[in-house]
Amino acid sequence: MSKLQGLEPAKVFQFFEEMSQIPRTSGDEKRISDWLVSFAKERNLEVHQDKALNVIIKKPGTEGYENSPAVIIQGHMDMVGEKTKDSNHDFSKDPINLRVEGDFVYATDTTLGADDGIAVAYGLAILDSNDIPHPPLELLVTTSEETGMNGAIDLDASPLKGKILLNIDAEEEGIFLVSCA
Repeated sequence: MSKLQGLEPAKVFQFFEEMSQIPRTSGDEKRISDWLVSFAKERNLEVHQDKALNVIIKKPGTEGYENSPAVIIQGHMDMVGEKTKDSNHDFSKDPINLRVEGDFVYATDTTLGADDGIAVAYGLAILDSNDIPHPPLELLVTTSEETGMNGAIDLDASPLKGKILLNIDAEEEGIFLVSCA
């Protein structure tokens, strides 16, 4: 039985829990990158995986939004691997042991991986949905953000067509940053 069953939005927590079963510290993203590619292929979505293991998944716009400008949703797949001194957790092979206490999700004796796994889970839930009207979407999931932005630096951005990018990686709930480059 799912440890996060009953949490809403259900699909977001389902995908976050699935991701938590896959080791994904910075520099060890091959398995999670390949899992994201499989996710896309299972849904017949266009997918690109570059040499840095970054993944871009594309979904056409829904009826009435087909010709709208594409929107890029961006997050990173890697996580910080820290544990308590008495933990035997091996980040190269062990899943994250999730638990729920009240309104919060925690990991037992390790970091949770919600930075930025929750962004990826939201992106996957949107791509998996058949009842959310949307413009063309491009989910961009980069590698090695936690250790120097290496995935973003090495990104093959040629498949991206969107001009609007929503980076879902912030420190505080309810805070939005608006910027341009």
